[in-house]
Amino acid sequence: MPTFVIAEKCDGCKGQDKTACMYICPHDLMYLDKDKMKAQNQEPDQCWECYSCVKICPQQAIEARPYADFVPMGGTSIPMRSSDSIMWTIKFRDGKLKRFKFPIRTTPEGSIKAYEGKPDPSDTDLSSHNLFTEPGVELPKIS
Repeated sequence: MPTFVIAEKCDGCKGQDKTACMYICPHDLMYLDKDKMKAQNQEPDQCWECYSCVKICPQQAIEARPYADFVPMGGTSIPMRSSDSIMWTIKFRDGKLKRFKFPIRTTPEGSIKAYEGKPDPSDTDLSSHNLFTEPGVELPKIS
């Protein structure tokens, strides 16, 4: 079952041009209805059920049917995301709750300097067959 937005909970990410679910959806299925200021899944049949939008929604306004391998039929799964972990609350049909917390980062947010120590690119690098992380070994040019 594809994701669906609970309109009563959705606040359109407080009027931003692009909602969190629009930003994260790998298939570009989510869109913001500017009249209602609510997000919607515009092509539910194309949804991969990857849970990306469910996990990122700050209002917990997006739901999807949980996978049967971790939630029995009729149960619900609700993610709560923090900056370093995600906690899943599983609610079973009989009302019992179980919570599971998993880390989502191994380093503090913003601490990674991806290009630190890498050389600045030059115009001659465009004609090279090497990746920027490879040593300066030149391959013969194909003409």
